[in-house]
Formats: sequence, structure tokens, C-alpha cells
Amino acid sequence: MTTTILIMSWDEAHLLRHSLPRATAEEAHVVVIDNACTDDTARIIAEHGAERLHLAERLSYCEALNRAMGQTGGEAVLLLNADCFLEPGFLSAALPHLEDRTVGSVAPRLLRTLGPSAEDRLDAIDAAGLAVDRRRKNTLVGHGRPALAYDRPGEAFGADGAAALYRRATLEHCALDGELFDPDMERWASDVDVAWRARTLGWRCVYEPLSMAYHVRTYSPSTRGRMPARDRRMQFRNRYLMMVKNDTRGALARDLPALVAYELGALAYILAFERELLGGYRDAARLLGRARSRRRQLGDRRRVAGSPPAPLGLEPAP
Repeated sequence: MTTTILIMSWDEAHLLRHSLPRATAEEAHVVVIDNACTDDTARIIAEHGAERLHLAERLSYCEALNRAMGQTGGEAVLLLNADCFLEPGFLSAALPHLEDRTVGSVAPRLLRTLGPSAEDRLDAIDAAGLAVDRRRKNTLVGHGRPALAYDRPGEAFGADGAAALYRRATLEHCALDGELFDPDMERWASDVDVAWRARTLGWRCVYEPLSMAYHVRTYSPSTRGRMPARDRRMQFRNRYLMMVKNDTRGALARDLPALVAYELGALAYILAFERELLGGYRDAARLLGRARSRRRQLGDRRRVAGSPPAPLGLEPAP
């Protein structure tokens, strides 16, 4: 199966210097998205023989990946962050799962690290896939657990965007208005949105622990307090956009007590401690019309495919 590795760089030459050689060591065509970088990104790409996709104007994460998806090939696509360092054999462990035509994506075992060197590595799981619970909160499965945990393959809700292997046919099936990633979401939780959409359309995700990488996590339960208010507000509003686009009436009715309790608790917390998040409600309302339009498209596509509603909260066994 021909495979393309897509790596995004936002003036991340210092990370790309370490992650790119590990990517080019895999049996794949490697493309680096130079997102209007002003550092040494172009030189490092040339040094390692990867293809450079140069964007003259800086785009959001979602816009840049949409552009790259339309200009690259490969039957399988590994979406990779510059701060994610593949371990040898990453693709050889993951790709066999795509031989099952019902599998649309593979989630690797991501391990935590503070930087690219061996001394920076932590004895902890970064993510063993993604999950969405009945409160519609997305979580990193296993985050903070010992590195040797989650050592068995299994079904997962989706793959974390730091390193997510997809069947290209799945990504094309999930595109709405010709766009895989919702530009309105900009960045945070856009990977969860795609994973939810893929499951809605009947695609499975498999967790493979032998496919490993080390990742410097920017936004996580352990780092959230250090994130700028704009990023926290974006993550907050994107949860509502995901719900509008992907949720079903039946699932909402089933989980309504847990959902209402969470919303009331969240509002009380915001009023007491994080009032800067109140703008997230306004931002979600402003984007509601386009989210509903995408929901209608997804509903039409699901009816054509005959796929059942996607289950929430699916996690691989630890």
C-alpha cells in the first residue's frame, strides 16, 4: 500500500531536524508542509530529501492540511506533527490493519517526551488513541499511565492527530464541501471531529501498540493550565461544533442527564475561575449555521451508506 507521510511545520525547524530523519527512514513518500516558515525548515527538508509543499501565506492547521491533502497522493496517509518522533517499524506495524477494508484508521501508542533526545523521554503514555465520553468530552486514552500500559491492540474511537494513519479512501469519504478538516475549528479537537465523522460513516479505528512514537504534547490535561486563553476558548467552543455536526438525537436523549449536569457544572466553574471562556459560547453560536450545514451533509451521506450511529467512549483495553 503506497503511503504518504504529511508533516506540518510552523517555524519548527528545531523539531523537524529530529523528526524528519525518523520519518524518511520509513517506507513512505514524505511531504513537509512549510506553513509560511521563516526559519530553517526549507533547508532541513532539502537536506533529508523530502518533498516541500510551500504555503506562501500562513494558514490554520485545518486549512493547511486540507490544502496538502488535495495536492498529495498515497493509498494511506500518516498525518504527523513535527514534534512527534517515530520509532523504527512504525508503519510496518500499523499498515497491515488497513488490509481489513472496514478499518479506516490506525492509532499508534504515543509516549510522552519533553523533547527530541533520549534524556527527555518520560515513562508515561501520551495517548493510546482518542475517546469521547457521554459528556461529549474528548480525552486522550491512557494519558499519564506507565509507558508499558496499553500493550494489546484493540478497537479505538479514533487516532490522535499527532500521529494518525488513515486510509485515503476514508479521508475522501469524510470530506464535507471538499474539506476534510473543518476550517471553523482551526486546530484543537479537529482530529476528534474527523474520528467521530469517520465512525459515523461506518469506518473503524484500530489501536496498535507496536506502532510507537514519542510526542511533545502541547495541549493535554497536564498542560492545559499553561495554554493561552484563546486556545482554551477554541477547544471549548469546538466541543459544541462537534456535537452539532456529529451527534444523534437518540444518543443525546440517552445521555441527557449526564450532559446537563456537566454543562451546569462547567458553567459554574467558568463563572468562578475561567471567565475568559465565556466567549466560547458566543463563538460557537456564530459558527452554528455552517456546523448545521455540515451536519445535513453528513446525515445524507450516512443514509446513503446505511451506517449506524457511532458509539461513544470506545477505548482499547489497558
